[in-house]
Amino acid sequence: MSASPSKRCPQGENVALHALRALPAKAAAAMEVHLATCNECKAELHQLCPVVNNFVDWPIDDMQPSAATRLRVANRISKEAGLEIRLPTVRTHVEPDWRQVSPGIWCKVLAIDEEWRRVSMLVRLAPGVIYPAHTHACAEELHLLDGELWIDGRKLFAGEYNHAEPGTSDERVWSETGCTCLLITSPDDELR
Repeated sequence: MSASPSKRCPQGENVALHALRALPAKAAAAMEVHLATCNECKAELHQLCPVVNNFVDWPIDDMQPSAATRLRVANRISKEAGLEIRLPTVRTHVEPDWRQVSPGIWCKVLAIDEEWRRVSMLVRLAPGVIYPAHTHACAEELHLLDGELWIDGRKLFAGEYNHAEPGTSDERVWSETGCTCLLITSPDDELR
């Protein structure tokens, strides 16, 4: 008599969504509790995390579907839903590109004000990456959009804000989870 195949944990279906941070907050909290006691799901998450963390390196623009593909999908949805779907014919706004400025650090410059020496940008850190120590040339404003970020001894969570005065320094800025933030600062900050 052969042994019956082992059953997969019923929570296993949500492990990938949890790794992608795609679960609603309540379900994510329940998954964290579950992971503390389920070695099967914990092992699966451990295998998925390096893969998910490498998504940050994917060239987003190369993954955009072609205009012909978008049109075919829109036509199919229109036919199946009985609704007319019109795609924009001209792209009115071109998004700036993400640029890797250091291993694990990407920036998307949104605006530059040469007169006031200010730059607004999105900054993305991969998990475990440390941003260089720096001194602020002018006031710096940071709004954390996702993930967690340590600025010296203070841990910021998604939705939180940090203000730094001119002349102050950040010695250790890093993210254990990876993060994305909106940063308004000076291009004249002194990196060390």
